[in-house]
Amino acid sequence: MMLTKFALDLTANLLNLRTLKRNLPDEFSGVFNVESYKKSQDYTRTNTKFQMIELTFGFALILVFWFGGGFGTLDSYIRSWNFPEIWTGLLYIGILTLGNALIFLPFSIYHTFVIEERFGFNRTTPKTFILDLLKMLALGILLGGALLASVLYLFQYGGGLAWIYAWLAVALFSLIVSFLGPRLLMPIFLKFTPLEEGELKKSIMDLAEKLNFPVSGIYVIDGSRRSSKTNAFFTGFGKHKRIALFDTLIAKQTIPELVSVLAHEIGHYKKRHMITGLVLGILQTGLMLFLFSYFLLITEFFTAFGLNQPSVYAGLIIFFLAYSFLGRIESVLMNILSRKHEYEADVYAAKNTKNPEIMISALKKLSLDNLSNLEPHPFYVFLNYSHPPVLERIRTLRKMI
Repeated sequence: MMLTKFALDLTANLLNLRTLKRNLPDEFSGVFNVESYKKSQDYTRTNTKFQMIELTFGFALILVFWFGGGFGTLDSYIRSWNFPEIWTGLLYIGILTLGNALIFLPFSIYHTFVIEERFGFNRTTPKTFILDLLKMLALGILLGGALLASVLYLFQYGGGLAWIYAWLAVALFSLIVSFLGPRLLMPIFLKFTPLEEGELKKSIMDLAEKLNFPVSGIYVIDGSRRSSKTNAFFTGFGKHKRIALFDTLIAKQTIPELVSVLAHEIGHYKKRHMITGLVLGILQTGLMLFLFSYFLLITEFFTAFGLNQPSVYAGLIIFFLAYSFLGRIESVLMNILSRKHEYEADVYAAKNTKNPEIMISALKKLSLDNLSNLEPHPFYVFLNYSHPPVLERIRTLRKMI
C-alpha cells in the first residue's frame, strides 16, 4: 500500500511537470507578463522536483528503518527502561516523531531559505523560523501528548468499546481546538491587529451586515513577517467569528477585490462548508479508529515490523503506515468535496457583490502574487488540489456574466 501511494504521488508530480507550457493563457494577458509567467513556471518546476526528492527520500527512509529492524530495536530499548505502558508508548512515538522531524528539518530549511528566497517569497528570519519550531514542539508535547496519552489509555483498558471511547475523546478535542484555536493558538504564531477605521473596514462591515454575518472583529495578520504570499480567511463559530486579512493581501488588492474575497469566505460559512468538513473529519476519525481496533488483533503485522511484543503504541505507528493508501483515497474524496465547496463560495461571492468581474480580478491577482500554476495536470489536481485550478474557477464565474 505504501508503494502504491508512493507510485501515485510520483506519477502525479511527473505529469504535472509535463504540463508546463511556454505560452501564457489568453485569460491572463495583461496580468502576467512574459517574465512573471516564466517565473511562475520555474516556481512550479522547482517545487515539484523538490517534492519528488523529498517524497523519494521519505519512502526510502521508511524502508531502511523497517528492514534494518529499527522499529523492534527502539521498542526493546525503551521497554528496558521499565516505565509504565502509557509512558513507554509516549516515549516510543515521541522519539520516532521527533527523529523524523529532525531528519526532514534540512528540507524545511532549504525550502524556506533557498527556494522561497529565490522566488522572492521568504521573509522569515532564522529567529522566527526557530521560534516557530519551538512553539510547535511545545504545543505538540502539551496538546498532542495529552491526546495521544488518552488514546493509548483507552485502547489499553477500554476493552471492546475502546475505539468508541477514543473516537469521542478525539472528536471532543477537535471541537475544542476548533473553537479555541482562533483565540488561543493562532495568536501564538500570528499577530492579530484590529483593522483601523476607514473605507475598507466600513465596506467589510456593510457586506457583513448585508449578508447577516455577525463578526466579533476584523483583524490584520502580520503575514509579511514570514512570506510575501497573500491570503484571507475567517475563523471561529457562533458569536466568535473573526475575519482575518493578511497585510500582504491588503497591500495588493483594491477595496472591491478585498470585499469580494471576503464574500467568498462568508460563502463558506453560509453554505455550512466548515461544519460539513468538521463532521466528515470526525466520521473519518471514527472509521480509522474502528479499523485500528481490528488491526491490533493481527499479530502478523507486528512480527513483520520486527516487534516481538504487540502493543497499542507500536500498533498506531504500523497502522498509519499501512493505512496510508486508504488515507490517500479519503484525502482525494475530501478534495473533490472541497473543490465543489470552492465553486459554491465563488458563485455566492459573485452573486452577493453583483460583480463577477471583481472576483475574477481578485483571483488573477492572487495567482500572480503567489505564482500559481495556471494549468496543472488534471491527475495532479485530482490527487492534491483542495481548490479548483484558477482557470476553471474563472470559467465558472464567466458563465454568470
